[in-house]
Amino acid sequence: MTWNGGGPLDGERILIALGGNAMTAPDGSAAPDAQAAAIEAAMAHVADLAAAGARVALTHGNGPQVGNLLIKNRLAAGVVPPVPLDWCGAQTQATVGVMIMNALDRALSARGAARPVSAVVTRTLVDAADPGFAAPAKPIGRYFPEEQARRSMARGETWRRFGTRGWRRVVASPEPLEILDAEAAAVLLDAGHVVVAAGGGGVPVVRADRPGGGHGALRGVEAVVDKDLAAQLLARRLGASVLVIATDVESAMTGFGTPHARPLRRTTAAELAALAAAGHFAGGSMGPKVEAVRRFVAAGGRRAAIASLDRLGDAAHGRAGTVVEAPAGVETTPSRAAEER
Repeated sequence: MTWNGGGPLDGERILIALGGNAMTAPDGSAAPDAQAAAIEAAMAHVADLAAAGARVALTHGNGPQVGNLLIKNRLAAGVVPPVPLDWCGAQTQATVGVMIMNALDRALSARGAARPVSAVVTRTLVDAADPGFAAPAKPIGRYFPEEQARRSMARGETWRRFGTRGWRRVVASPEPLEILDAEAAAVLLDAGHVVVAAGGGGVPVVRADRPGGGHGALRGVEAVVDKDLAAQLLARRLGASVLVIATDVESAMTGFGTPHARPLRRTTAAELAALAAAGHFAGGSMGPKVEAVRRFVAAGGRRAAIASLDRLGDAAHGRAGTVVEAPAGVETTPSRAAEER
């Protein structure tokens, strides 16, 4: 990344949400070497931002990695029992977290800005009554022929045909309610660590109601939490003032897929809400990113941006991508968790 100035970022708390493109090769390959190379390149951009003085927290997607584990489940089912989806989420959080830690250690040391990097395997609370469980719609894993999809459906899974590309498994994507392990990440951030948390949106868990009232034990569920919606929740819990969602496009677009498509640059939370209601953002791709930055600023964040990874620093300063800022004269507030600390 070419750093274009903009002043020091000493003490600024920034949450960076890395899209799946930062974890795989340009052709989508999720082979170990390809993942390692992609993460190495991504961490160079993150290290530039941390070296400029920011207190950085990271979250990341895990779609390709979970997809690989689901294939292993299928191929090895006759030898070892398949593991549930929440296990896949936990495993990939740890794997990607360690890769990020190692790559970021190297990048920070190369810049003379060495500091500890830690990863927290994180759970995200969802509601067992979330309507998403009744109508699974989030596609995961690879495309398969109908015959294989039918065999999986016979085992209780939900699959859907996606045109000529084939069939994919679909699961619930419930609304994230709370990042349960955010406090651990906050303690590390306060202590000067770069923190990786809530990878893949966090491992989704629900609370079992106790007989006679009250909340009981947590248990994992067959679902995935949207990474960007979880990121804005984590950012608020960490007291971040800036949220950057790094992806593989320069910005959000209005009128996407039409002759009237235009990049959306500077905007407000209110304008984003109106554009989303008018159907400008695809539900499964840009829609959650737009909603995440809208929620963050509406809840008191100073700035949020959707931008390409190579413009990460400029996006943090509000000079690249789709930038959403609190209106002039409106006081921004830290999260309740930050105030309590």
